[in-house]
Amino acid sequence: MKLSGSLSTMLEDPRLFRQYAYVDGRWTHGNGGREEVVQDPATGEVIGHIPWLEADQICMAVDAAEAAFAHWRALRVDERCERLLAWYDLLQANREDLATIMTLEQGKPLPDARGEVEYGASFVRWFAEEGKRTFGETIPSHIPNAALGTIKEPVGIAALITPWNFPLAMITRKAAAALAAGCTVIVKPAGETPYSALALAELAERAGIPAGVFNVVLGEPAEVSKILCAEERVKAVSFTGSTRVGRLLLEQSANTVKRVSLELGGNAPFIVGPDMDPREAALAAVAAKFQTAGQDCLAADRILVHESIHDEFVEHFAERMAALTVGNGLDSEVDLGPLIHRQAVEKAAGIVEDALAKGATLVAGDQQEAPGENFFMPVLLTGVTRDMKVWNEETFAPVAGITAYADDDQAIEMANDTEYGLAAYLYTHDIRRIWKLMRALEYGMVAVNSVKMTGPPVPFGGVKQSGLGREGGVTGIDEYLDTKYYCLGALGSVSGS
Repeated sequence: MKLSGSLSTMLEDPRLFRQYAYVDGRWTHGNGGREEVVQDPATGEVIGHIPWLEADQICMAVDAAEAAFAHWRALRVDERCERLLAWYDLLQANREDLATIMTLEQGKPLPDARGEVEYGASFVRWFAEEGKRTFGETIPSHIPNAALGTIKEPVGIAALITPWNFPLAMITRKAAAALAAGCTVIVKPAGETPYSALALAELAERAGIPAGVFNVVLGEPAEVSKILCAEERVKAVSFTGSTRVGRLLLEQSANTVKRVSLELGGNAPFIVGPDMDPREAALAAVAAKFQTAGQDCLAADRILVHESIHDEFVEHFAERMAALTVGNGLDSEVDLGPLIHRQAVEKAAGIVEDALAKGATLVAGDQQEAPGENFFMPVLLTGVTRDMKVWNEETFAPVAGITAYADDDQAIEMANDTEYGLAAYLYTHDIRRIWKLMRALEYGMVAVNSVKMTGPPVPFGGVKQSGLGREGGVTGIDEYLDTKYYCLGALGSVSGS
């Protein structure tokens, strides 16, 4: 498998484009000859191919991670963190190539891809420092002549299963925490976007991260995840993706009682209070809805606007939405790239059709203007009701649905009317309303008067069926650490239970 000539000329360092799995420090073919085509979603052109590893090769990755674990955990924490900082420097130095690879395989505009590289690198730097602060504690002793305390130890091998919408940052947010804790990792990226993960492996090797510590396996998703979840030597599984798949992985991990962390689906409400400037709120809502062409678990899926400003809000929203440019992410001044594949377009079309059949109004969104088969023009629907798919499902598409509400209590009830609980947005200047709604909203994260809410210091995660555990922040590394208690008794003393 060779680089295509066109992509080779686009990268300053063609070695960052790898078409093999990465196991035990070696670039690896599949034994069975199976492979998958990777396409540019904007053009449909083939970028390259990736091998599908066989079951014995996945087990070889576990062998490698197990063999490397003893040495990696034994390194002084500052030595591990120096390797992570070297990795961070290489991510920054190769930002343009990493962004180009990402845009080609995922479709997002280049400025967004550059932003993701920065975002992803920031987690490496954060956990390189946070790894030095995995403190234990001293416990005041209730046992005569004994010293009590705790220490933190790495759980072991961590399997990291990541999605296609953020193909670099979702890996670094997990892997940097696990590596800083002293764990070794096996990354399973999405088949649609494998090349960002493989570029990370190349740079990890250059940063001095030893063979077997960072592995990337490729293959049929259900096969690979089933093996990793059943493998007793894998002690932790971290997954970002749909709630449906998260439930399955949790079930598959039960027999070996793994540490499981899940960042699952979202159905974020965007609540606009009656005191807000409709234009200001509409501009923010457009930004919250259409990031990554709506293919974002934080995207504002249900926009709830107080009835007193509803019509004016809709007018400003439609005006700002019309100014968005849809096209190939490599083109300058493009706001929205393609959806990841044709099935995503068909799903989005079905959601819109369902809403219209049940009484919603199509304010804007002519699909005849789409520049290609994987593109979906932004849609604005009003009159959205709770029996519609656009209300109940995570759309993962540039489809905005607006619903009017009468008072704060109704807004709270409507916002919480979902199985999801990842993120919510609230726009109001009334401090009483802010406090009331912020506390009442059943979500792991609430952004007030801000579209941006994530970053390395943030404990990212949801409640209800949006996941388990947190990523980032001071708690993110805890997903990969066990707390060991010790009791040091004085020699010759007799202690009880």
